[in-house]
Amino acid sequence: MNAMNDTEPKEAAVAGGDAVDAIREQWAAVRPDLETLPMEVYGRIYRLAAVMGDRVGRAYAPFGLSRGEFDVLATLRRSGEPYTLSPRELAATLMLTTGGMTGRLDKLERRGLLARHPDPDDRRALRVTLTEQGLAVVEESVGAGLAAQRAAVDAALTPEEAADLAGLLRKLLRATEG
Repeated sequence: MNAMNDTEPKEAAVAGGDAVDAIREQWAAVRPDLETLPMEVYGRIYRLAAVMGDRVGRAYAPFGLSRGEFDVLATLRRSGEPYTLSPRELAATLMLTTGGMTGRLDKLERRGLLARHPDPDDRRALRVTLTEQGLAVVEESVGAGLAAQRAAVDAALTPEEAADLAGLLRKLLRATEG
């Protein structure tokens, strides 16, 4: 994957191509024996994730949220009423260390968007709950993030193409994770 992070090509490989095409052509010139299709697939996924991550981050900014902070609030919201999980459950869902989770929780708690309280079933444990203010913020911000994603998808794909792509990415993700 490091090949996709090389310095940017100075010009596009072909009319209508993208930076990944230019990288592929550079590799073809110096190593024609390489089959670069996997690099093209994952390079584009990586670049799309970076670009859309930035766009969605900008959509959350008016709500005073980073993407990571939104993820915490959204995970609590998706858990259903009473919008409560343990810090460990949150960390596992978000693939964070407990240390990374603590920093996010501290910041969100200071802003009044969530509260930590003792676990009634385990005196050594805590529970994290969305506050009314946190619920209101996540309800608004989720729409802003989805609008940014919808605009990008609609600009490039038909609904059928988007559904096909979602299915193909699901298949690739399952095989890659599994």
